[in-house]
Amino acid sequence: MADVFISYARTDKPRVAPLVAAIKAQGLSVWWDPAISAGQQFDDQIEQELQAASAVVVIWTAASVTSRWVRGEARDAADRGILVPVRFDDARLPIDVRAIHTTDLDQWAEDPTSAPFKDLLRALQGVIERHRAQQSVRSAALAAPPMAASASASGAPRVAICVLPFTNMSGDKEQEYFSDGITEDIITDLSKVSALAVVSRNAAFMFKGQQFDIPKLARELKVSHVLEGSVRKAGSRVRITAQLVDVTSSDSVWAERYDRDLNDIFQLQAEISEAIVKALKLRLFPEERRAIEKRGTDNVEAYNLFLMARQSHINSDSGDARRADTVIRLCNRAIEIDPRYARAWALKAIAQVNLHFVCGRPGDDGLVAAERALALDANLAEAHAVKARILYQQNSDDEAAAEIDVALRLDPESYEVNRAAAFMSFGKQRLDDAVRYYEKTMTLLETDLNSGSMLITCYTAMGNTEASRRAAQVAFARIEKALAQDPNNGSAMAYGAVSLAALGEAERAKDWISRTLLIDPDNLTARYNFACTLTNYLNDLDSALELLGPVFETTGPALLRHAIADPDLDPLRDDPRFTAMVAAATARLEVPGE
Repeated sequence: MADVFISYARTDKPRVAPLVAAIKAQGLSVWWDPAISAGQQFDDQIEQELQAASAVVVIWTAASVTSRWVRGEARDAADRGILVPVRFDDARLPIDVRAIHTTDLDQWAEDPTSAPFKDLLRALQGVIERHRAQQSVRSAALAAPPMAASASASGAPRVAICVLPFTNMSGDKEQEYFSDGITEDIITDLSKVSALAVVSRNAAFMFKGQQFDIPKLARELKVSHVLEGSVRKAGSRVRITAQLVDVTSSDSVWAERYDRDLNDIFQLQAEISEAIVKALKLRLFPEERRAIEKRGTDNVEAYNLFLMARQSHINSDSGDARRADTVIRLCNRAIEIDPRYARAWALKAIAQVNLHFVCGRPGDDGLVAAERALALDANLAEAHAVKARILYQQNSDDEAAAEIDVALRLDPESYEVNRAAAFMSFGKQRLDDAVRYYEKTMTLLETDLNSGSMLITCYTAMGNTEASRRAAQVAFARIEKALAQDPNNGSAMAYGAVSLAALGEAERAKDWISRTLLIDPDNLTARYNFACTLTNYLNDLDSALELLGPVFETTGPALLRHAIADPDLDPLRDDPRFTAMVAAATARLEVPGE
């Protein structure tokens, strides 16, 4: 399969051929329809090559803009984020792709050294790198998928299943948290069945919002069955449809539609899980049934508030005080309704840690909430992990290490647990351990932007340039996706600047820094990351110190301790301005130097 797919109108073939030759001369493989072999099915091969390409060059001309084939290929490529449009004769672009930067090639004169062709080549290389990085993320998430041939506790072969993200049919984007929460809970429930091997949440969510071929997906995930469905929540009613497909035969093994009162949601989730087990003719042990039916709360309103809080948490950065406040408010309301909701207490503690230790806000450091969560559920791994972070910030390193060890034993697949372990390892300058945990967190949560940036720092400090570049490519692919949702996300732009600088795109990195400081000047996380970029990659120490001033004046102890250990700031260590900043912040926060 080729790197580049060329979409064009047949009448434009004479002007397309030199362009194809020029792209090939750059070392890229190209597919265009003259490559079709005699006897091959025309439509089938086009579809196969289109889906396999890392970039799609659409050549807009007066002829191609009227071609439904070209427009269809362009829409498909745009949906997948791999469209690289060019045009001749100032062709009027279709309205649905006008927002994508298009290179005018009227002046390229079939010269590969011309400015228009260089612009095209840069765009192509950027799209191909991002696509390959996304494939790398997906491969990492699927590196160890459950195998249908693995054995259950009873010794029988396990059935491998993937629960795809249920589609939100509520007509309200804000209800996405609910359909995602239902999906995650079904994944969790089915994971408790020893006869089932269930694909991880992150691997399944890689396919959210995408068009895909189920048999191909099943081969990629190495599963025998796929569960797909939809959720419609309206007022006090919820409708869930679900279908279990045997991918070897493409037959529906089981399908059902449930229309219930929202108060029945817990019973409904258990019914779905038990129906799947029954449809697969598997045995459900009594303890597994009890585990499926056990919920952190019996109150639907508290559960709904927790799902909202969790969605806000996973879509925000640790330095986002506004989001942390939102999470705390939602968790507080959930706890008021059900004071025994351990997961809500633990999530509240995580948000309080971010506010107190990262954002520098005085007051509750989260320990009370963490200990309350553990009193309610001593086996809640996230509660142990957040308590470990609090103890670490209080310089009780041995106690913190003991807590994180417990958390890792309880749930080695938890994002929060691995994130805490990575944070603590980095602070102790154990970079090998930090890399291991940050690589893990990248496979556990598709919205995580920070871990990619941290991997760039770790690999750069370890002298592993190739791994640093790979991490930057993966991180930048995620950052672009986040910015497509929120173009003014200052933290995402800060991480993006780090990635661009690590990839050698210094001017773009500087541009991102300038724009973000105009859009979000008070974002301390962004200022800190920009200082690291300017110091470690752009060799502008004065500007870095200027950015760090407000950070050290207001930040909490978590970022200060991080800065003390951060190898990105090593070029500043001997500068008296930097040492004065650190000394003043240390005295203010009473944090001992490392």
